[in-house]
Amino acid sequence: MSEVSLDQHTSSPITPSGRWQPAPRHAPFVVSVIGIAVAMVWLTSMGQNPLAAAMMIVDPRHYSWDVFSSLGGRLDALSATVASGQLWRLVSPDFLHFSWTHIIFNSVMLWFLGSQIEWIDGRARLVALFLVTSLSANLLQYLVSGPLFGGLSGVVYGILGYCWLSQQRRPRFQFPPALVTFALVWMVIGFTPIPEMIGLGRMANEAHLGGFVGGLALAAVMPARGRFR
Repeated sequence: MSEVSLDQHTSSPITPSGRWQPAPRHAPFVVSVIGIAVAMVWLTSMGQNPLAAAMMIVDPRHYSWDVFSSLGGRLDALSATVASGQLWRLVSPDFLHFSWTHIIFNSVMLWFLGSQIEWIDGRARLVALFLVTSLSANLLQYLVSGPLFGGLSGVVYGILGYCWLSQQRRPRFQFPPALVTFALVWMVIGFTPIPEMIGLGRMANEAHLGGFVGGLALAAVMPARGRFR
């Protein structure tokens, strides 16, 4: 009994004091997503070379910008892209970042929360959450503003929404409650001119909102799970 308990304890990302402290082996999917995103920062020169356009939800090089000035035009361009078989573009904007601050913040949040979901609720649940929040974030952002956006922020907001709502049904995740409040306040601020006034540029606000709603929806329809070691 003691040997089994010790072995389980050694393999767990939860320390004896109850602190969440994972290693890469506990969340290989999260590690892979972050690794791809970091690699794409370098390969796209932070979104400044032609590869960046190839990762956008719709390739803006194939259309005049007038197409993206109306919702109908954006829908037509997206429909043509999907019909051509480029389904990967629905999620590839997640891996497109435009600064080191952008990728570092998203990676830290994804590692902290995503690793908990992958370990506790299972990798399949995290993959489903990644896909749902990617689609809800990227589609809403594109339909509102066009193809010039990228980042894992929508997924991060979705994961946060999932953790918060699912936590109400079965407490199992570790994160400060103030994190949700801060994220929501920051999302509201993003819809104001403040970020541009302080030099942060325009934020992908609709991606944040779409991802958050997608995460809430998945938490609402899927039963709370959890394994503890």
